[in-house]
Amino acid sequence: MNGIGGTAVQQSELSGRVALVTGAGQGIGEAVTRALVAQGARVAALDWTPDGVKRLEAEFGRDTVTAHTADVADSAAVEAVVDEVERTAGPLAILVNVAGVLRTSPVVEITDEIWERTFAVNSTGVFNASRAAARRMAERRSGCIVTVGSNAAGVPRTSMAAYAASKAAATMFTKCLGLELGRSGVRCNVVSPGSTDTAMQRDLWTDEQAPLRVIEGDPASYRVGIPLGRIAEPSDVADAVTFLVSDRARHITMHDLYVDGGATLRA
Repeated sequence: MNGIGGTAVQQSELSGRVALVTGAGQGIGEAVTRALVAQGARVAALDWTPDGVKRLEAEFGRDTVTAHTADVADSAAVEAVVDEVERTAGPLAILVNVAGVLRTSPVVEITDEIWERTFAVNSTGVFNASRAAARRMAERRSGCIVTVGSNAAGVPRTSMAAYAASKAAATMFTKCLGLELGRSGVRCNVVSPGSTDTAMQRDLWTDEQAPLRVIEGDPASYRVGIPLGRIAEPSDVADAVTFLVSDRARHITMHDLYVDGGATLRA
């Protein structure tokens, strides 16, 4: 056991591997960063605002977590971060695309700005980071890419058309990338969370009964509940990501793993 930034870390199956996590400053991205560190990875934590990733860097130390600030929608900025990570930390073995935005609106009220920004981050951001990582991973014939999508990509949601469509695009992109990279040994998978206790989720709640409606369902919005009877914690999603980037998942690619407590009633 080694103490890093006051946190006990067991060097395990990801020891020595370099990972890049986008959207790492809070919520699921932060949980993924912590989970990867707990398994021994060295993590480049990327977010478009500095505070969260700088806190992680200060907690764990720069030998374990490095903070990077960039907008994933900016391809040149993403390429520069990947270059820096490979130059200073070593070959990138893991990419986890978590960065995402959600602004709800009925379709007839969606502005051009909402639509374009949603796709710029949720879809183009996944493309930018994955392309930069895939070029390098394919040459080395090794690596893992995981995109954190959403169960909304597979089931219609009222007032979430832009978000759901952008996540569906990111999901299919990741599967196509996995098909193209299969012979190189690079694996590409998707983790699709349902309702998860993050700031993004809480921003959707309008009263004290909102969490209960999420769990029990809301017929007025044509939404079923969560059979397991609980809202996910970010660590539930991070555990799924950690499994998919590990050697335990060495024969899994182009898979979409739903982590939603059964909410989408998938066959």
